[in-house]
Amino acid sequence: MKPPLPLLLAATLAFASPAYAKGDAARGLKIAQRNCAACHAVGRTGASANPKSPPFRTLAQRYPLAELEESLGEGIMVGHEGPEMPVFEFKPGQIADLIAYLGAIQVKKR
Repeated sequence: MKPPLPLLLAATLAFASPAYAKGDAARGLKIAQRNCAACHAVGRTGASANPKSPPFRTLAQRYPLAELEESLGEGIMVGHEGPEMPVFEFKPGQIADLIAYLGAIQVKKR
């Protein structure tokens, strides 16, 4: 039997870098699912619904995750092309949670 996803995320965060440890990855997953999953693949597998939208598990290959924190807080678009990317404004706690989740799911570039 597999452990539940929140338990896996918590275990992963125990070994994550301190920059990502201040948020709650399980809450970050919920934020990603609610706000981003219509276009981005927000999990550890799967393709993005919009081919132009990178999977969240590969974002650190394109952007330093710590830099996303400021951009998300200001409600600006983060490296997106075109008008199809909506602008989101997140509260500081939500940003920390989302960054914690992103840090927990990153895959290394092959």
